[in-house]
Amino acid sequence: MTTTAAHPLTGLLAAGSVIDDPDVLRAHSRDRATFCPAGEPAVLVRARSTEDVSTTLGWAHQHGVPVVPQGARSGLSGAANASAGCVLLSLEKMNRVLRIDPEEQVALVQPGVVNGELGEAAAERGLFYPPDPGSRSISTIGGNIATNAGGMCCVKYGVTGDFVRGLQVVLADGRVLRTGRATAQGVAGYDLTSLLVGSAGTLGVVTEATLALRPAQERPLTAVAFFGAVADACRAVASYLGAGFRPSALEFMDAPTMRAVAGIADLGFPEQAAGMLIAQSDRGPLAGADLDGFARAAGECAATDVVVADDPAEGDLLMRARRLVGDAHEKLGSLLIDDVCVPRGRLVDLVEGLAGLSAEHRVQILCAGHAGDGNMHPVVVFDADDAAETARAERAFDAIMDLGLRLGGTITGEHGVGALKRRWLGRELDPAALWAQRAIKRTLDPRGVLNPGRVLPDADDPAGDLPGQSRS
Repeated sequence: MTTTAAHPLTGLLAAGSVIDDPDVLRAHSRDRATFCPAGEPAVLVRARSTEDVSTTLGWAHQHGVPVVPQGARSGLSGAANASAGCVLLSLEKMNRVLRIDPEEQVALVQPGVVNGELGEAAAERGLFYPPDPGSRSISTIGGNIATNAGGMCCVKYGVTGDFVRGLQVVLADGRVLRTGRATAQGVAGYDLTSLLVGSAGTLGVVTEATLALRPAQERPLTAVAFFGAVADACRAVASYLGAGFRPSALEFMDAPTMRAVAGIADLGFPEQAAGMLIAQSDRGPLAGADLDGFARAAGECAATDVVVADDPAEGDLLMRARRLVGDAHEKLGSLLIDDVCVPRGRLVDLVEGLAGLSAEHRVQILCAGHAGDGNMHPVVVFDADDAAETARAERAFDAIMDLGLRLGGTITGEHGVGALKRRWLGRELDPAALWAQRAIKRTLDPRGVLNPGRVLPDADDPAGDLPGQSRS
């Protein structure tokens, strides 16, 4: 039975906004990341307006109570996990598309709008919202902004931050800030919009976003190539893009991932293929030439088979294979999902390095990802009931991040640092950059109430300086 009368926020917000039912709190206490701790929250606030968010943060700032902002909790870095005694601030009820302006090609939306629903609303007005994370059917725009999410189309169009023109944000003390602009260009003052994108709710809580749209996308055509060696697939990526082509998607799947997908959908993959690439072009009459270029590049890199789909429906079937990867992986066992991004020229070193790490740590590592950006998603599969195997999986996870950094890459391409990788941020950033980020956090959140324990490593935590250091 819910008994919310004792919590002070109950008297400050509308009836039904503050919930302390243990079952509800438990259901909202974590996102989809594994191996990230979650504390026991005090209450859940379901905000319905900017005023609700401002009231909640103002009270929390005054009393030094941590607040964890949440969207759909589809993230993979633990950024939405509860901390002990916190207020969970859910923005799912703030889910309106406030305006779509076809002339200016912008949308004004609340943070709880689901990515795919915004795409549908834009399409009804002859427009296109390109960022398309794999979770687009469930993830919210607020969460996409919090992680600066990418997706399959980012090789051509860019990531979420490339489409955020302005934000309405509630600061840690409850003040409301507007950043950016609605115009196509504007450089007045510091770029606070870009600062807030990707900050995982540690600097402020987004309550409105002005997003750029594009003219309606042409129906894409698709091609797929299979390879006897994953190194050949990686070489084909560099060859194709190096020739000047810019597909709207260029995706990679290794053999174990292909087998996992085939286990839930019969898509006719060759049994002997070691890897595959899926390419799309949405350039209308020019799409055929783009895919011919892909076929040439794949053939020159020892592709065993190349298929160019003749119609968009067949292409949709091919892309469905890539979108099924997450569901297929979940059937295999316990998972540690990584996302390292490396220069495209080092993709071969990454995928071959993963094979070595799999053998070294005696765990299975699968890999798929956005090859066109070098943003790959290695997945460590293990038995969570086996303590020794779990420890090896954690070491393998850290070793993947170490490999990505040694190849000139980054520890996260789109999932964000959150709680999962914050000890590694000190390894990626130089001391001055880490100092600057901590200074920004202290300035905007002097009492440390906004999503504490996320993104930035503890000042006395040496783990970020230790290659391959396990979190366990």
